[in-house]
Amino acid sequence: MPNAHRRRWIQQAATAVGAAAVAPHLFAQGAPVKIGYAIARTGPWAAGAQVSQEPNYLLWAEQVNAAGGLSVKGAKRPIELVGYDDRSETETCVRTFEKLMGSDKVDLILPPWGSGANFAVAPLANRFGYPMLAPTALSRKLIDMQLPYFFSLLQQPDKMMGALVDMLVANGVKTIAIVYMDDLFGLENFAALNAALKKTGIQVLERKSYPLGVKDLAPVLRTMKDMNPDAFIGITYPPDTILASRQAREVGFNPKYFYASVGTAFQLYKNVMAANTEGVIGMGSWNAKTSPEAKAYFDAHTKKFGKEPDRWASGHCWAGLEILQQAVAKVGLERKALREQIAKNEFRTILGPMRFEGSENVSIPGTVAQWQGGEFEVVWPKNRATAQLMPKPAWK
Repeated sequence: MPNAHRRRWIQQAATAVGAAAVAPHLFAQGAPVKIGYAIARTGPWAAGAQVSQEPNYLLWAEQVNAAGGLSVKGAKRPIELVGYDDRSETETCVRTFEKLMGSDKVDLILPPWGSGANFAVAPLANRFGYPMLAPTALSRKLIDMQLPYFFSLLQQPDKMMGALVDMLVANGVKTIAIVYMDDLFGLENFAALNAALKKTGIQVLERKSYPLGVKDLAPVLRTMKDMNPDAFIGITYPPDTILASRQAREVGFNPKYFYASVGTAFQLYKNVMAANTEGVIGMGSWNAKTSPEAKAYFDAHTKKFGKEPDRWASGHCWAGLEILQQAVAKVGLERKALREQIAKNEFRTILGPMRFEGSENVSIPGTVAQWQGGEFEVVWPKNRATAQLMPKPAWK
């Protein structure tokens, strides 16, 4: 595609946040630090992106600017966010990041949402030399690509599925049934789950995949109900997490342990499922009890947006912004120096100390969380737990 045509195409496909994120009086302090990103505001990815990522970008920029700007080796400069809607399209996402890094030459980038988009953008960020701290990339394949500028903040599939299986074994589970999304996220987590299960005596009664945009899981859930497994495992995206939960209730499928993710950690899940959240487990790693800093972030997010951050990727997203801010304060905006600073040091975050080995966050183990009394409590492993695992009560 010719460059001029490509620029027009991107301009038509996306709407920028632009300089509105910068308080006007801050311009007197120096040129803004331009931070670019593409994120889903529309399409199927938006449900996750507009909970776990973009609200955090906006809150962080607002807080940093209110405190005088981003410290760049001691000099305060305002943040200017340049954000676009990738429309939940991988091609749009990649082309937008190429524009931001290639022709716009923004100072820094923030990552897109989801394993698939990160898988597509990470090699591009590496080619242009932009550090990318990704809070929603759950892909061991991406870690194994050994891209020096890519850093994954989430616990990877082998850790998350390993923790889940360890918890099920410790609580006497003998049989399970599995559904999983037929995409990069679903397939990698399904493979990791199967690998962990092979080391146990747990019997898998059923395994079913489903496509993006699925509208009906009831037939699969009815079949699973008839098999009467001890536990249900759903490797699902937010809309499907809600769909599986609603339809499990409708068909009367109520195993002792009911696991669904991504989206279980969202306030949206609690709002939609109401009393039926109780006892549901899923991917989660923190809550406001984790640290005083986590509570301050939780309260600020809730106040600004009128909704709570999710108890998994939102915390990792904020931790990534904290790491980026600390690294810029230390070495400035020279991106190779930033990459070295991030790769070789430990950082203070709301989730505790965090450091990387290669692209992987090695500070936080695999975790499992459960809704109990209106809070998504960390229940596994025990040394990070904020509550004890309980069997799921009947759907109401």
